[in-house]
Amino acid sequence: MALNSGDTAFMLIATALVMLMTPGLALFYGGLVRSKNVLSTTMQSFLCLGIVSIIWVVYGYSLAFGPDVGHVIGNLDFAFLNNVSWEKATTSSTATIPDLLYCAFQLMFAIITPALITGAFAERMKFSAYLIFTVLWMTFVYLPVCHWVWGGGWLMSMGALDFAGGTVIHINSGAAALVCALVIGKRKGFGKEAFHPHNVPMTVLGAGVLWFGWFGFNAGSALSAGPVAVLALMTTQVATGAASLAWTFAEWKIQGKPTTLGAASGAVAGLVAITPAAGFVTPIAAIVIGLVAGVLCYLGVTMKSKIGYDDALDVVAVHGLGGFWGALATGLFATVGGTGLFYGNPKQLAIQATAAGASILWSVCITFIILKVVDAVVGLRVETENEVQGLDVTEHSEVGYSI
Repeated sequence: MALNSGDTAFMLIATALVMLMTPGLALFYGGLVRSKNVLSTTMQSFLCLGIVSIIWVVYGYSLAFGPDVGHVIGNLDFAFLNNVSWEKATTSSTATIPDLLYCAFQLMFAIITPALITGAFAERMKFSAYLIFTVLWMTFVYLPVCHWVWGGGWLMSMGALDFAGGTVIHINSGAAALVCALVIGKRKGFGKEAFHPHNVPMTVLGAGVLWFGWFGFNAGSALSAGPVAVLALMTTQVATGAASLAWTFAEWKIQGKPTTLGAASGAVAGLVAITPAAGFVTPIAAIVIGLVAGVLCYLGVTMKSKIGYDDALDVVAVHGLGGFWGALATGLFATVGGTGLFYGNPKQLAIQATAAGASILWSVCITFIILKVVDAVVGLRVETENEVQGLDVTEHSEVGYSI
């Protein structure tokens, strides 16, 4: 099929929007931590723009989307972007846009995924450990799972539906976040003192930037400026709004007061949950998905203190649990480009559960091994006195705010 200038223009914009999500995440996470860690937390998200970009060009895109090897991983035909044309569409996945644009679009997805995990170990991981962990996790966790679902691997062959990354990005990062929180341990004072967000307006701004960029994330996953992109944009909007409302009212009912932070967190939960389903469900189904996500993810956050693990910025509850619900909901409500349980195809729900389970199992096992290797090489956690003083000063010799 010939290149289409309209589709190309649309995907250029979508790619830029998805890139904006990572700085948005940096703002979202940065506002949630204590002021002494705002820059270190922001940097852990922002620097993924550099780390993952280099990996993607050298070997990442090739292993994720190169010609299939055993339905497990791609080969190295596209290493250093060899055979990736900026003038032609030579693969079925990039039918009307240049190969290099598809590569760039997928790069932005890859960038934000390890950035999401950083919320689990915020305020206590060494910067050197973060760097090594990010490289290893991208290589041995993200790239295989991405190939399984989107690059021609075994889950794609099985018929798993993941429109824009519920399994590849959110379940994958959420499972890794749980392992990180458990292995690296609780922050000093966790459970004994309150850790309040130092700048909620900053977090709300970050949520707004994420919401805006997510239209490129989901609508762009249609890969063309057509009806499916329109559907994905609308389902993204209504699911996110519904989830924000659901979280707010659930919080109001259980805690007695609705909060701004709850409204922002609910919005992110809705964005996560609709991601795998965005181009497969109707707007009405999207509202249901969002409503359930808002309540479910809020309850997941409340369970954290009862279980006792320290996922600093609630990556597990919002991205892991929200992504898992979204993957299953796709198997329930799909009517466009696939059929779910409620429309006569119970097999799709089983496939969705298999894909989610496989992603969780792989991410948990390999993340644990990576963390142990990093700990043995450089050590995972900063010294106690450095943690008390704050990572901005002890790791980076700078402060976010001067008095």
